[in-house]
Amino acid sequence: MSDPSNSINHTATPANNITEAEAPKTKLAAAEATTQVADVMSPETMVVDEPPPTPNYPHYRVRPGEPIILADLNPDTSEHYKKKKDVEKELEKQRDRLMNLQERLYAENQRSLLIVLQAMDTGGKDGTIKHVFQGINPQGCRVWSFKKPSDEETSHDFLWRYHQQTPQRGMISIFNRSHYEDVLIVRVKQLVPEKVWRERYHTINEFEQMLTLSNITVIKFFLHISKDEQKRRLESRLEDPDKRWKFSALSSKICLANS
Repeated sequence: MSDPSNSINHTATPANNITEAEAPKTKLAAAEATTQVADVMSPETMVVDEPPPTPNYPHYRVRPGEPIILADLNPDTSEHYKKKKDVEKELEKQRDRLMNLQERLYAENQRSLLIVLQAMDTGGKDGTIKHVFQGINPQGCRVWSFKKPSDEETSHDFLWRYHQQTPQRGMISIFNRSHYEDVLIVRVKQLVPEKVWRERYHTINEFEQMLTLSNITVIKFFLHISKDEQKRRLESRLEDPDKRWKFSALSSKICLANS
């Protein structure tokens, strides 16, 4: 007969005890992280007392989970601003403010900022970067334009090329197009099966939550214009010799589709 004193209890090892003890802590940490992300990512509805600020930017914010139908939104809305000169003074004021905030962000070196710009062709992504961030110190800001992925990029997961360009502490990164292309263009052109692009929505949410927990503030902008305005802007490129180089075969197809 075997000696009971030599038997080994496989169900009560120190490793198992540690695992059982750590499980509740892990669940609690996950719950706290979820709450923290929700608090950080939930936008304030107003940052000043009545009347609303000018421009009334809280009005254009999309709350988490809020359904949006672009066809229901008027892309020509401009409040009381009618011409570019109407915003010049306010734009200059905000540029100065951005310069000051960037210096503080860089000096603190504790957090960073990721700005995501999405729009259809001619939507104004390049112009926004040029005019809004004109006074930003280039040493503390990087702009990344994402076009058709390379062979190396397609051999990795779809977020690989975007994650590499997220900002380090103290820095600002601007995405000219972004990870949302991988649930937009691939869906429209049927580049991947529906099951693949549908699962990516959840993956993108988790990716942005991870960035938020890493002290990266993610601010996303969709620049909305009408198809008529897009057609007008494309045709204006042909009329301006300095911008004619921007007109391509794709531009012609878009103009025909919007006619």
